[in-house]
Amino acid sequence: MKNQRRNSRNDQKDFSGKPKEERRDPKSAHSKSRRPDSNFRKGKPEDDSKTRRDSSPSTGFSPLKKFSKSADHDTRRDDSRQGPDNRRPVYKGRGKDQKPVFAFEEQDERSKSKKPTKFKPGKFTKGAYAPREQKPKYNLKNVKAGPGRTEEIRLNKYIANSGICSRRDADKLIENGEIQVNGQVVTELGHRVMISDSVIYRGKTINPEKPVYVLLNKPKDFITTTDDPMNRKTVMHLVEGACEERIFPVGRLDRNTTGLLLFTNDGDLASKLSHPSQKIKKIYQVTLDQPITNVHVEAIQEGLTLEDGLVQVDDIQILSKDRTILGMEIHVGKNRIVRRIFAHLGYDVVQLDRVTYAGLTKKDLSRSNWRYLTEKEVINLKFFK
Repeated sequence: MKNQRRNSRNDQKDFSGKPKEERRDPKSAHSKSRRPDSNFRKGKPEDDSKTRRDSSPSTGFSPLKKFSKSADHDTRRDDSRQGPDNRRPVYKGRGKDQKPVFAFEEQDERSKSKKPTKFKPGKFTKGAYAPREQKPKYNLKNVKAGPGRTEEIRLNKYIANSGICSRRDADKLIENGEIQVNGQVVTELGHRVMISDSVIYRGKTINPEKPVYVLLNKPKDFITTTDDPMNRKTVMHLVEGACEERIFPVGRLDRNTTGLLLFTNDGDLASKLSHPSQKIKKIYQVTLDQPITNVHVEAIQEGLTLEDGLVQVDDIQILSKDRTILGMEIHVGKNRIVRRIFAHLGYDVVQLDRVTYAGLTKKDLSRSNWRYLTEKEVINLKFFK
């Protein structure tokens, strides 16, 4: 009986020792490779959507993996930072604990979205870089007009609504005697004006404009300024078709930094978002020239002392297997702060992309394009940030 069983087993095997039923034609569409999936060999999740179905919801950056001390030694730079499956981390929003969530996406999936319009020097046609959307009308008045109320407003608010400056700076202009109302210099801070009054600043009549809020996904090689004497490409060229009102950028992004940049003519909101006391949070995706060590990650988490003082980040996590792509959440608004943090530790920032700003996200906004903020987004910025 034993010999018969052996013979029957041998009959089912080929010269390689494998059962016939396990053999598959390598060219067959139904054949399955027995090699482990490249995603697991590279330490990347197979599919973010599948992962979330099988496990608990993601609540932040992917957990920082614990490496042995040998991981802190210098390693050779991986020539293919994206890996064979061409995946890269993409910001997906916030989890239940309000921490940033990054997920990996196929390059093919990302390319399905609308391709960004390429910049052509010298051809700044209106609306060339913008979606054809109707400008929204914001109803942001939280106090309804009652009996006896007039169209009078404070002079500093009138000036701030024109987009020249914030109310605080408008008070300084009034005190310095730089504002004329109906031909008379006004220095009283509480002075009220009618909407129909003539208000002059530096010889020019100013008008209170309706508020406009524009969000740009800034590309590289554009400087953040309203006017450049050297005639270089500025971010104003990218939003010149957005509105007739005079808008200006809130804060700034370096020439080689990409990502979200807000424009508005709302001086009060611009002043609020730019003031350090507001601690406006921003999330960056950082690509380094070499793998970062655990020692340096811990140093950033604890806080670094730079030439202008102590700098602390809100969160930092490693997003790629080769430890060159990071996610960083920070509220410090100092000049070139992210690049200076890594330069202090001996790293060069290859790519820097701001994926969120004050709760605003890109959504489906492609590079070099802009969109108007929704009324809900404006309310969140003005009253809840």
